Amino acid sequence: MTGLPYLAARVFNTPLLIQRAKLDVILSVLAPKFELQTMPPPQMGPPQPAPPRVGDAQGIAVLPIHGTLVQRTGGLDAMSGLISYESIAARLDAALSDQSVRGIVLDVDSAGGEAAGVFDLADRIRAGRDHKPIWAVANDAAFSAAYALASAAERVFVTRTAGLGSIGVIALHVDQSQRDTNQGLHYTPILAGARKNDGNPHEPLTPEARASIQTEVNRLYELFVLTVAHHRGLSADAVRQTEAGLFFGQDAIDAGLADRLGTLGDAVQQMHTELDAAARPPFLEFPSMSTPESTAPAVDAAAVRAQAQADALAIAELCELAGQPALTAAYLAEGITAATARQRLLGLRAQSLEITSHLSPSGPAPEADAAHNPLIAAVQARAAAVRSHI
Repeated sequence: MTGLPYLAARVFNTPLLIQRAKLDVILSVLAPKFELQTMPPPQMGPPQPAPPRVGDAQGIAVLPIHGTLVQRTGGLDAMSGLISYESIAARLDAALSDQSVRGIVLDVDSAGGEAAGVFDLADRIRAGRDHKPIWAVANDAAFSAAYALASAAERVFVTRTAGLGSIGVIALHVDQSQRDTNQGLHYTPILAGARKNDGNPHEPLTPEARASIQTEVNRLYELFVLTVAHHRGLSADAVRQTEAGLFFGQDAIDAGLADRLGTLGDAVQQMHTELDAAARPPFLEFPSMSTPESTAPAVDAAAVRAQAQADALAIAELCELAGQPALTAAYLAEGITAATARQRLLGLRAQSLEITSHLSPSGPAPEADAAHNPLIAAVQARAAAVRSHI
């Protein structure tokens, strides 16, 4: 096993979800070494345990996503700064199953990496939100594959100096046939299947091979676009219109790729606050008599006074007509209605032995002369007296 072929095979002729500047850095390291035929295998050593979960006493797990993203590291983590989707998934699953963890914050600082495995991990992050809140912080880079992961979080923070985006796919082919000629080397492939030699670095890229690589780049780009659109609630056209550009600070928020400015500490503290608020029992707020929502419709005080006066007058008149004026004060103090007063007075009259009738049911009704009726005159006089004292 040699390290150079292993790395070269993961960089050339394969679609990558990586920021172009980062790819140039990798190429600057690999290109001078093409003259080397072999290099010592990396020191494997004993397997290193996964980094411990970074969290705090209040149950927020911070998962670092730092370095170049690959599906598997092959033991090259220490020497190359790689981080695998497998290791991220393992720590994510551990945090989701840990009962002491209330929420998860992804601390993202990566220019992206391999396409293989990134969308599966993004789906796991999205699914994990059904169990615990998962937020992400671009701290200070979340480009390409790294943004595919960050976009799956429920909320994305970006620091004032951080960047995210680069929603695109790139593949490189290295034609080293001229170098081979200069060195007097000639490679003759012997193969079965016309397309078996596509992407051969020892000859120029054929049109058919280029079209094949472009087809795969387009397929992955469409998958990338739809993934971000789904996670961020954007239209696919809006994501395509970013043209794989880089967005920093507030511009990332304006483009819909992030939600708010803030540091990793801000995100952790805000998650604490929201989880604590959600854990408190709801406060039962009783309606206040002074609030517009809880008060009865406004009452016309003048109308109430007028109605009270009319009721008092009616009771006084009823008592006068019934020959019981002394009951007026008691009825008014008791607060009964005129209808109740009428019923009581009728009951008293029914119990009196002095009640006699001089009217014959079959006889003619007496002529009514309101002007000379003494009862009506007495009521009118009583009503006038009551009015003068109200």
